[in-house]
Amino acid sequence: MKFSKILFLLGLILFQLNFAQEKADIVLNKALTEAKAQKKNVLLVFHASWCGWCKLMEKNMNLPETKPIFDKKFVTSYIDVQERGEKKKLENPGGQELMNKYKGENAGLPFWLVLNPKGEVLADSFDSKGENLGSPATPEEVFSFLAKLEKSSKMNKEELQIIQKVFVKKDK
Repeated sequence: MKFSKILFLLGLILFQLNFAQEKADIVLNKALTEAKAQKKNVLLVFHASWCGWCKLMEKNMNLPETKPIFDKKFVTSYIDVQERGEKKKLENPGGQELMNKYKGENAGLPFWLVLNPKGEVLADSFDSKGENLGSPATPEEVFSFLAKLEKSSKMNKEELQIIQKVFVKKDK
């Protein structure tokens, strides 16, 4: 009887660990290792489940016309931060601290970085005024985003035009 209780508790602990979010530094290190092996850079995106702009950016990056471009140029990883209430468990432990390390503590979401395989920042989501581009939508924001992508990934004009067409918000 005692042995079965121990097995049950052990199983319960393993079950809970299975659903715990991965630590942010582990997510980042996996992405850097993959980027080094594939000779790509890392696009690291800090986001939250409640963030509409985060969802829009993910949607825009994962459309049939844009996903192959991002996949060819980057290892994309997401770190969950700033969740609320019962969704707090979705956060990657250490995610906010990692975001703060890259000066994103007051940036808002999404906040993103392009890192080389050594972990050095090649680009971030701050525009020339120091404001977070987040999920770029205006022509000016998208232009800044494209410049950062081109500089950090050597995207060609055709790839940049596809991304521009998708990201620029259309007025209804």
